[in-house]
Amino acid sequence: MHFEKVKEHMRTKSVGIAGCGGLGSSCAMALARVGIGELVLADYDIVEEENLSRQYFFRDQIGKLKTDALRETIHRIDPEIKIHTFDIKLCQSDIVELFGRCDVVVEAFDLPDMKQMIIETVLTTMPEKYIVAGLGLAGMGLTNELRTSSYGRLYVCGDQQSVVTLDNPTLAPRTGLVAHMQANQVMELLFQDHPGINPKIFSNHDQIVT
Repeated sequence: MHFEKVKEHMRTKSVGIAGCGGLGSSCAMALARVGIGELVLADYDIVEEENLSRQYFFRDQIGKLKTDALRETIHRIDPEIKIHTFDIKLCQSDIVELFGRCDVVVEAFDLPDMKQMIIETVLTTMPEKYIVAGLGLAGMGLTNELRTSSYGRLYVCGDQQSVVTLDNPTLAPRTGLVAHMQANQVMELLFQDHPGINPKIFSNHDQIVT
């Protein structure tokens, strides 16, 4: 698998990322480094100092919209990536409109109700669209408990059980691991029909029939 061949294929693909915090920002950066052609980023928040502990932002970006700051950083790596940013709190109709042309959608929200909303929207109103979600990344250690499970067109990365609390916060190492698992899963999906590169889809996943 030659890297230039990977980038050549990735240049033809579009990925939507809902939420640009710890998961979304790190997933976007990973995809940028492997040559993604287009990113659609949606988040309504601004960069705060506390975000620097686990999100892909820098001190001189504090106060900026997360979508604008992330676009700025991505273009420092690869200015040719097409980036569409939306400073909004997503609702069902927004998801269909903004991510309709994307090959894969990444769920990177913090709140459970928002996670449920985007997953249900993609699965029920966007036929043949894949969604890659993150669930269970709080705390530290226990790396081997992190996994990717498939439920039809839904893929879930994380341990699927750890809950964020004051005594079990979200920290950079596990957040980064899950974000890169999401990016890796996105790549597998984008290459599953590629005639020359076999990413060995599903080889290490828990297969669950629904």
